[in-house]
Amino acid sequence: MAEPLLKPALVQIAREIDASFDALLPLSGDARDRLAEAMRYAAIGGGKRMRPLLLAATAGMFGVDRTSAIRAGTAIEAIHVYSLIHDDLPAMDDDDLRHGKPTVHKAFDEATAVLAGDALHAFAFEVLSDPAMSGDPFVRIELVRTLACASGLHGMAGGQMMDIAAENGGFDLQAVTRLQQLKTGALLAAAVEMGAILGRLPADGRTPLRGYARDIGLAFQIADDLLDAEGDEASAGKALRKDAAAGKETFVSLLGLERAREQARRLVDQAVQHLSHFGQEADLLREVARFIIERDH
Repeated sequence: MAEPLLKPALVQIAREIDASFDALLPLSGDARDRLAEAMRYAAIGGGKRMRPLLLAATAGMFGVDRTSAIRAGTAIEAIHVYSLIHDDLPAMDDDDLRHGKPTVHKAFDEATAVLAGDALHAFAFEVLSDPAMSGDPFVRIELVRTLACASGLHGMAGGQMMDIAAENGGFDLQAVTRLQQLKTGALLAAAVEMGAILGRLPADGRTPLRGYARDIGLAFQIADDLLDAEGDEASAGKALRKDAAAGKETFVSLLGLERAREQARRLVDQAVQHLSHFGQEADLLREVARFIIERDH
């Protein structure tokens, strides 16, 4: 199937999220400017914006105002960007490149990079808790809780801790799956959930969307593992094949290239099937699922 929706949607969401960060992260005109510049350097002009796209696509299914969706998308992208800044630090993955340009600690310094990550983390919740996000305080607090849970011990940070432990080896497929459900899948799932929250979809009506999000989260990570094993560093804009060098178990190391590729396809098929009760309004989400295993970066 052609992609009549996805390509323009990717261009549009990148433009909107960049504009949102630009508006919400102005320079202060004092000694904090270096911090603001580092935040803007990391947040503007890079990445696929997959999480804001998922959030906006889900919200759009339920007629949510685009401005609200972009604001929430900015918050979840801020969490994602903060995690990348910290992941790239020498104490973590020690990477020099991100999105084809020097990482924040290389472009600025380590202390500024730590503060930029910390400040983007706080910024996300400033955005979500602001009355400009929604006139309904119950919507705001549910958005805050969803993103907080997906970011911390029971989500992304917990997954990152498991990833550090994985350097000692011994992780089986179940452990790697759990690791990636937290490290990568939690924020992707939160994006879909937050779109449904903005759409005021009751919690018991979100089951198909949660199934979709769970499956694309794992497919996304398997695709990342495949790219790490086979991809081109120039296209990826970052160093590749670091997991193998560190002795970490991945979906590719445990399953092999072909079985991993087949598992990713199966997960995408399952994700699309979860949307079977929706009509054309879910076509963009279907295209996102297929894109996940077709991308080259």
